[in-house]
Amino acid sequence: MPRHAALAVKVENLPQARPQWGLDKADIVFEEPVEGAITRFIAVYDCSGASRIEPVRSGRFDDPRILEPLGKILFAYAGAIQPVVNEIDSRHSLLEDVGIFKAPGAYTRDPDRVPPHNLVTSTKALYAAAKNLGYPEKPPHAIFSYGPPVPGGTPASQVDIRSPLDVTTWRWHRSTGLWYRSYSDTGPAMQGDGAQIAVSNVIVMLVHNDETPWVEDATGTHEYVVNLRGSGAAWVFRDGRQYFGRWERPRLADPAVFVEQNGTKIKLTPGKTWEELVPVGGTGPTPTWTGSVSVKP
Repeated sequence: MPRHAALAVKVENLPQARPQWGLDKADIVFEEPVEGAITRFIAVYDCSGASRIEPVRSGRFDDPRILEPLGKILFAYAGAIQPVVNEIDSRHSLLEDVGIFKAPGAYTRDPDRVPPHNLVTSTKALYAAAKNLGYPEKPPHAIFSYGPPVPGGTPASQVDIRSPLDVTTWRWHRSTGLWYRSYSDTGPAMQGDGAQIAVSNVIVMLVHNDETPWVEDATGTHEYVVNLRGSGAAWVFRDGRQYFGRWERPRLADPAVFVEQNGTKIKLTPGKTWEELVPVGGTGPTPTWTGSVSVKP
């Protein structure tokens, strides 16, 4: 196992950002809802590196909360509104900032893309920046339990996650033992290196998404924050089967635990994992966008 710190990178998910680079090399990807009915990714690298990660985009309030169970890790992002930067750099945060303003030498611009969809980095450049900044090399905490499938579950060949803008689909391929990602608007989720995003585990968590007082951009849109403490409905997809139940996370410092409706803990199969945070309501004067999930046997 690697003895270095894990590295989390914010990556864009607008159609203009595709094809992305480096998502297929991440050990874990968290997909978080943000303003405007869109999502962004947090790609976490530990066991393998990526020679090109693109496009890197800005941070959100959710990032420290999503990543807290991993412990002290490096965090790369393309800036953020000041309250978010303050949160990332606070003495209570477990994120070591290797964003563009702390480590500008770790980033370049892709001349074939227009800003802001063209910020490029790599795990090698970010680890070098962390060393120059004097950040400690501390391995991350484990946040998932792995093992053979428990009895139960039901067959699943496809899961569709609907947002107001499009549908994200994961399809099971028995020949490879992986779930392959695609979009209703742009087709298969291909990376710049020609690889389609495919993972061993897909986790779907239904969450509440609450409005903050902080304005994100010139349109006046407010940032939201996902409520990750407590419990909610959840699915775990592995080995061509679905296990439905709930997620439980009593403290933000704890990783979410996934259990079936009868209380049996759900383990993941070894391999790459994608965690989908799907909003199903929230609080605030501006209603948050909501998603829905459907599964085909």
